[in-house]
Amino acid sequence: MANILVIGASGQIGKQATVKLLDAGHKVLAPVRSPDKLSDIQNDNLSVVEQDLEKDFSSHFEGIDVAVFTAGSGGNTGADKTLMIDLWAARNAVNYAKAAGTSKFIMVSSIGAGDPDSVDSAIKPYLVAKHMADEHLINSGLHHIILRPGTLQNEPGTHLVRTDMPSNKDDAVIPREDVATAIVESVAKEGSENTITYLFKGDTPISQVL
Repeated sequence: MANILVIGASGQIGKQATVKLLDAGHKVLAPVRSPDKLSDIQNDNLSVVEQDLEKDFSSHFEGIDVAVFTAGSGGNTGADKTLMIDLWAARNAVNYAKAAGTSKFIMVSSIGAGDPDSVDSAIKPYLVAKHMADEHLINSGLHHIILRPGTLQNEPGTHLVRTDMPSNKDDAVIPREDVATAIVESVAKEGSENTITYLFKGDTPISQVL
């Protein structure tokens, strides 16, 4: 059992990851803007606290073994919130984790974050934010696992993935549930190597690629 901080626990991936982490026997601390969004999860190992990620949230890292950042500004906000949440809150989380001595940091990023200039899309500001957050984590010295999923889907997960880019762009997709499972597997992963893993629908068990 580990003490896990899930930043973004009320989001679509974060909530599924929280449930899966609790099912795996971990303790989860979930700082969220709207605690009522997690009111349907009844588990003694879950602690929910109200928190605005645009303010100081460093105190939540005390005693944390693994930090998970899966927060996002959402598709209905402007570039200002993308900057403040997807970049600055992620940057702050990395700094807080390092100061607290957190042993592992798991970042949920995006397929295009490696090279935003190669993507001709309206979401380029989001990819730039993700890129800079990833780079800050990579350069922080923290033990890290960065997950870069393809286009997210709401269908049930299969627990099967591939990590190489599909030749057909339409195949570069993955259910959100499988990303949540990948978070749980990343928590369980032993060793201290730092990794960046792309995730798409495939035929290899998630546990084997992480």
